[in-house]
Amino acid sequence: MQNIIDIHTHTFPDAIAAQTVRTLRQRSRTRAFSDGTLEGLSQRIRAAGISLAVVQPVVTNPVKAEKIVRAAALVNEHTPQTHVFSFGGIHPDTPDFCGVLRLIRDLGLKGVKLHPAYQQVPFDDIRYKRIVGCAEELGLVTLVHGGIDIGIPGDWSSPSRTRALWQDVRPERLIVAHMGGWQQWEEAERLLAETNVFLDTAFSLGDIAYDDGVPQAERAAQLSEGAFCRMVRAFGAERILFGTDSPWSEHQRQRAIIERAPLPDREKALILGENAKRLLQL
Repeated sequence: MQNIIDIHTHTFPDAIAAQTVRTLRQRSRTRAFSDGTLEGLSQRIRAAGISLAVVQPVVTNPVKAEKIVRAAALVNEHTPQTHVFSFGGIHPDTPDFCGVLRLIRDLGLKGVKLHPAYQQVPFDDIRYKRIVGCAEELGLVTLVHGGIDIGIPGDWSSPSRTRALWQDVRPERLIVAHMGGWQQWEEAERLLAETNVFLDTAFSLGDIAYDDGVPQAERAAQLSEGAFCRMVRAFGAERILFGTDSPWSEHQRQRAIIERAPLPDREKALILGENAKRLLQL
């Protein structure tokens, strides 16, 4: 049986999950496909035949990074039962960021999530360069939001900013979410294909589940099948990882998009799980 790994999901503490999902739905004007809880995610992936979902926590308060990291470690104590595994998170203004990254490594979390738009710091800022550099030294994977954020305006993590950071740091374990830059895919292909960064497919394929009242003129289009396959050719299938951005995409539909794409079966297997398994050293 093929191991399918969703590298990019989100959950929230049970006490605030419902309110958080409501707030994010209002901001993005889109549907959610689970309730945002760990148990909800676990049920969804098992129903979709997904072997493992990786949670990407977003730290918006610099001083809460260690607390969030320790909570992530508790999630991972139950991975054999839930099939959910969590990365750590950090903020660019977190004091002793290398100390927090060492804690992430020592707790076995495998990687760290960065979100420049939510953290209100451009990705090519020296603070992120230092974090990515330290993560590399510690053998950690870094996953960063790429491109525009559907709910937050501004140029925080465009492909040009990612390219600038990459040129200075030269990371070997950097995953740029949303196929390198949501709504900026041509720029991502032009600036990032010749680097060694990885991409995930999260919230980039299929149709966006907009609320009914959103006018057609205000709805963004995702990557077409042809454009996706062209990016796979440009970057190489070994650098593409399956992700859903759950709860904002539905697992079975996203899996089906990859499975029916006109790509060799070997490349589909790499994208759906083998690349993540290798990168995370599972």
